Amino acid sequence: MPGSLHIITLVKWVPDAQLERQIGEDRRLIRSEGILGELDEHPLEAALQIKEQYDTEVRVSALTMGPPGASAAVKKALQIGADDGFHLTDEALQAADIWTTSVALTAAINFVRSTASDSDFLVLTGMASEDGETAAVPAQVAARLGIPALTQATDVVLKDGQLDVDRISGRRFQKVSAPLPAVVAVTDQANEPRYPNFRAIMKAKKKPTTTFSLAELGLTHYAVESKVSLLAAEPRPEREAGEIIHDDGAAGQKTVEFLSKEGLL
Repeated sequence: MPGSLHIITLVKWVPDAQLERQIGEDRRLIRSEGILGELDEHPLEAALQIKEQYDTEVRVSALTMGPPGASAAVKKALQIGADDGFHLTDEALQAADIWTTSVALTAAINFVRSTASDSDFLVLTGMASEDGETAAVPAQVAARLGIPALTQATDVVLKDGQLDVDRISGRRFQKVSAPLPAVVAVTDQANEPRYPNFRAIMKAKKKPTTTFSLAELGLTHYAVESKVSLLAAEPRPEREAGEIIHDDGAAGQKTVEFLSKEGLL
C-alpha cells in the first residue's frame, strides 16, 4: 500500500440494552447511562485488522458525536485498539435527526483528517445504530464527502489502494470494489470483535482524545437545525397477557385459528 492511510471509525454512545429505556420531561430518551454500540465494534475490528496487515502505515481514529457522556464510547474504542479519539459535543446536536447527524459528522471527519497529512483515508461505520436503526447515515456522509459508499459489508479487503467488499443485498450476495477514499458500513457478520485486555486498557489512558464543538467546525446552530420535530413521546404500553389454549382435544384447531387470525399462516 503506497503512502499512509487514515481510517476514521465512527462510534456511538447508545443506551444500554440491558436497562429499561425511559423518556424524560423533554420528550427525549434519557441517556444518563450508555455504552459503545455493539454494532460499532465490528467496523473498529475491521480497521484494526487492516492496521495489523500494513503495520505502522495505518492510523485508526475513533470519532463520536454526542453529549459529554459519549466520551465513554471513545474511551472503549481506545481500549480496543484505536490510536486516538475525537468527540464532537454541542447542545445544538441534542435533537439531531439523520440529516443533522450526517452534516455534523461530515464536518467532523474533515476536521479529523486535518490533524494529519495522510494521502488516503477510509471511513468505517457500523451497519446501523442500536438506538436509531435507520442505517441511512453512512450513505449520507459518503454523499456529502463526494466518495463511494459501500454498505452492508460482510467482508472488507484493502489491497493496492482498492477496497474489495462482500455485501448483502436482499437475498443476494455481491462483490463490489471501489478506490480510496470511501465509506464502508460493516455488518455484524464481518468479524468477531476483540476484547481489550488489561495491558490495552492501561495503554489507552495515554492515547490522545480531542473534544470539539460546532464552532470549531465553522458550523452555526442554524446549519445543523433538524428537519424533523418530535411532536409526542410516551412509554410503550405494557404487553397484554397472551391467550392460553388448554388441550381439550381441540388445541390443534384452536392454534391454527389463532395463527390464521394473526396473519401468520
